[in-house]
Amino acid sequence: MSEVFMQRAIALAVENVTSGRGGPFGALIVRDNKIIAEGANQVTAGHDPTAHAEIVAIREACRVLGDFQLTGCDLYTSCEPCPMCLGAIYWARPARVYFGSTAADAAAAGFDDAFIYQQIALPDADRKIPFIETMREESLACFRAWSEKADRVEY
Repeated sequence: MSEVFMQRAIALAVENVTSGRGGPFGALIVRDNKIIAEGANQVTAGHDPTAHAEIVAIREACRVLGDFQLTGCDLYTSCEPCPMCLGAIYWARPARVYFGSTAADAAAAGFDDAFIYQQIALPDADRKIPFIETMREESLACFRAWSEKADRVEY
């Protein structure tokens, strides 16, 4: 781990707050000891609830690398990733993730995502936002088409 990269992730988070652009989160992707991409929280600025620093950095790194996976890359983030970012990180498959502050630190600052983990554990119909299965048989056509596609790119 390079302290320089973590310091940069923290600086991105602080700059984001002081500039008024967004929340206190910064992230970067490093490969071969070079920064490939950076990201800062853009949720409020971009009116995009998915624009967390890690997601922004992952999207840019994948664009730069021309790949949907971050093989051989490390992700540095100013804070322990939320559930959404955690999912994106696993899909992107970096080698390692380094984080600064914890989810408890974020919660103390008003960014508490514990309720999401609680919601995931509930049956679909009992969630705060009900999840209702419909047209399952018809939607299975999507997976049949995928399974039959000879030139599909596995991920």
